[in-house]
Formats: sequence, structure tokens, C-alpha cells
Amino acid sequence: MLRSRFARCAVVPATALAISIATPAVAEARPSAPASLAAPFRLVKIPGANGDKLDGATWIHQDGRPRPAIVLPSPWTQVGWHTYAVMATKYALAGYNVIAYSARGFGSSEGEVDAGGPLDVKDGSKALDYLIAHAPGRTTKVGFAGLSYGSGLSQLIAAHDSRVDAVAALSTWGDLGESFYENHTRHLGSVRALQTVAGNARLSAGTRQAFDDILTNRNIPRALAWAKQRSPQTYIKQLNKRRVPVLYGQAWHETLFPSNQSLKTFNSLTGPKRIDLSIGDHAGPEMTGMGGLPNHVTNDAKRWFDRFLKGERNGIDTEGQVNSQVMWKYWPWLRETRPNWGAFTERTQRLNLAAPEGKGADGGLSPAPSTGWRMGFTSGKDTTASAAGSVVFLAGYKEMVGLPKTYRTNTISRENAAVWTSTPVEATTRLRGAPKLRLTYTPTTAQSTIFAHLFDVDANGKAHIITHAPFTSLDGRPGRSVTADISLQAAAYDVPKGHRLMLAVDTKDTLYGDANGAGGTIAVSSPKARPSYLEVPTG
Repeated sequence: MLRSRFARCAVVPATALAISIATPAVAEARPSAPASLAAPFRLVKIPGANGDKLDGATWIHQDGRPRPAIVLPSPWTQVGWHTYAVMATKYALAGYNVIAYSARGFGSSEGEVDAGGPLDVKDGSKALDYLIAHAPGRTTKVGFAGLSYGSGLSQLIAAHDSRVDAVAALSTWGDLGESFYENHTRHLGSVRALQTVAGNARLSAGTRQAFDDILTNRNIPRALAWAKQRSPQTYIKQLNKRRVPVLYGQAWHETLFPSNQSLKTFNSLTGPKRIDLSIGDHAGPEMTGMGGLPNHVTNDAKRWFDRFLKGERNGIDTEGQVNSQVMWKYWPWLRETRPNWGAFTERTQRLNLAAPEGKGADGGLSPAPSTGWRMGFTSGKDTTASAAGSVVFLAGYKEMVGLPKTYRTNTISRENAAVWTSTPVEATTRLRGAPKLRLTYTPTTAQSTIFAHLFDVDANGKAHIITHAPFTSLDGRPGRSVTADISLQAAAYDVPKGHRLMLAVDTKDTLYGDANGAGGTIAVSSPKARPSYLEVPTG
């Protein structure tokens, strides 16, 4: 079921649309290289690394004029290059020569899935070689673009191949290790989703080993070393040396590659850059664009290439580096631009965690300092506080059509969680950035995992999730306190007047593995030396 949902939402196998050029959306294109209908669509076999043949297609103009080129490595799906059939046609009609290919091990491509390893990097260069060799005119500049898996491949190839002049990386990752192992917590939902969506793709032994290591909590350093080789963050110096222009697309409630690790890489880039942050989950914000419908992310990707491959002064590089949709009140039309990520947060408000005022009451979130208290709960049991629910991607996709997951705060077990709630906000609170939680707690087990969930709660106790993060302590001792400094995933969320912020901390979440044993307890405290508090970024 997960595979079919993802395939419907994340890929568009519309080959017929690719061959047809009668789409009204492309009439707006005004390329500097003259558009021509003489860009025949051809199925091709591309000689890849180690002699493996890659399944693909080309749209190459035959007029002999110098033209820019775009290479499209496929997402993580057996549909392969067909995902880009419509988008590639639109690029061709805008004057680009285009090649799209299925990454090794997927679809009809030979070889085994290298998950962004050296063979995938070589394949990208080989695909570019093929396009240049078969274009009758000179190739002027080169862009790589991709959705999901193809986005990571595009960045990695650009870091290793100096011919790449610009990148559009949609629903991407920057640090694969952090995606799989955030704050020493295994992201089981991410790995399981990749296994499921891969279907019968031929995963390499190294890829299977890394996935198994994460799932079984075995030899994590080996898995992280594997992931590091496949992370654009590792090659940031190469990208910055050439100042490669990079556009990112990311969903606020991304569950496959959570946004903070991508933001870390984005903020490390020193060349021209832009990030589009949207409501939804992995590959959701771009899905209509893959089918040729109006879409702000895929439209920005085209504008990015028109600017840096054709030299058009279209404003994409002067509008601001950060372009975001805002949850929830103004869904989905309100978009904000900021000159850079540093300007996204204008100020920070500290809300101290306070003890409950009465028996059975929640603790408070207060501007006033509050220390010297303890709140205990049982660990090892799940509650209704969760990052996204039991089905990866589904909650985020529903957000995109105005149906965010609803939580009833009275169903969160206070026996198995600690909860703190603010007073009603006096005016709309514009949360912008990554909230930070300092939490001092004492577990009865040597290893412990906690999950922090931040909610927006209305007067009736109905809540929507704003953000979350996991944290695991692996080197503690029973009865010894732990001070956790946790950066929750970044968000752009307007908390309406009269609503409350609620922080719920428990020890289970279906997206993650945990280190908690059964029958333990956790006592949250706020000593003077290490007080517990939540920092809320606003802007």
C-alpha cells in the first residue's frame, strides 16, 4: 500500500505526454536559444559506469545551434526516467537539449543501486557525455535536476564534474547520515520507506548492508560512513570552489529527509542559492509540476536554469534566498521571501518549562523562570503524540489539500508523557525557524530516547503539529541526569490569537527506533544550573 501511494504521488509515468508537445503550459517559455519543435524524442541506452547500460530518453534539437543542456537522473522508483517525461518535454520546448535516465538498478537500467555512491556519480557524467556527443550543436552550459533520489545525485555529480553549471535539487538531502540517524536516533520510517518504494530494484550489497545496520541497530558507524560518502554536505568545498548555483526544494513536514539536515547544507553553500520551503511531505510539493500542471517549485527550477544556463535576468536570484509557504492559517497561497536564512528568524522568545499548578494538570510554558521541580512519567510506551502518524508521507500530503492531521490533546497519556502548555497567545505568533529545547531529565535506564512534539492547540483542545525532533542518550547511567539540547525541525507556522503552544515529550514514535527498555521511568526537572526551556523563533 505504501508503495502504491508513493508511486501515485511522487512519480508521473506519463510517457504519452512526453511525446506530445500540445501542452498549454509551455506556451509561456521564451528561451534565449530559439525553441524548436525539431527536438525528437528518442529512447536510448546510455553507456554507464562499468559498461552497464542505463535506460533513458533524449530530446535533442537537430538544428545545430549552440544550446544549453539539462540532465535528469531518476527518483528512487522503478518508474525511472518516465517520472520526468512531461517536464523534459517542457524544457525541450523552451530550447534545451535534454536527457533523462533511470539510475542504475532501477527500471530497465543495468547494474545495482549504489544509492549515490561513486558509480552513480560516474553514470551522471556518462549521461552528460552521451548528450553532448549526440547534440549536433555545441553545448553551452549544463544543468542537473532531480526529484528525491535524483536531487541528491544531481548535487553529488555537480561536486565531481566541473562541466555542471547549475543544479535544481527538489525534495532533497544534504546529510544522509543525519537523515537516517538524527540525534543518535534511528530513523526507521525513512529506511523502511526506501526499501518499500524500491520494490524489486537491485540494491547493491553495500546499500542492503547499510539499511540493515540502521534497522537492526548494528554497526551504526559503518552505516554512517556509507552515508557520508553519499552526502552533498561532504563535498561542499567542491561546490563552493566553483560557486555552483544550487536551488533546493523542501517540504516543511518532510519525513524522509527532515529539513534541518538540508538547511545545514544549504547554509554552507557560498554560491548563488535559493530554497523553496513548502507545505507537505516528501515529493508532494512538486507532484503537480511533474505532470505539467502549474507548480511554484518546478516553475522556480526552470527559472533557475533560465537564469544560470541562458543568462536571462528573470529575478530568481534577486528575490531572496528563502522562499516559503506558511502553515497553517493562510494555506497555501501565502509565500514569504527573506534575503537569507539568518533573516528568517527575527527574534527568539524563551518559554521556561514550569511545574503543574495542581494535581493532574499540565506543566506550563512561561516567560518567567521556573526551577526546582520534577515531573515523572513511564517510558517505553507510545502515546497519541506523533510526528506524522503510522503511514509515512500521508499526513503531509493531506496538509497540501487543507486537511492537516488533527490531534486531540486530551488523548495524550499523561502517564506515558510529560506535557507543558502555554497561556493563550495574545496575538498571532509567527513562528519562523527551528525551535530549540533544553531538557534536563533523569532516566532509570542507562540508555534513553525521548521525542519532543510541539503543537498548536485551539480552545477546544484540537491540535495540529508544528514540529518535532528525537533525542537519544547512549552513554548514560541509570539515575544520572541528562541535559538534552535539541533543535526541533524548522517551521514556518502562524499560531492564531487565542491558541496555545503545547510541548509533549514521550518515549515512542512510529517513525523512529528507540533505546528505551520496558518498565523504566523518566523524570524531567529544571535545576538552577541546567534549567529546562523552549526557545521559540519568531519573525
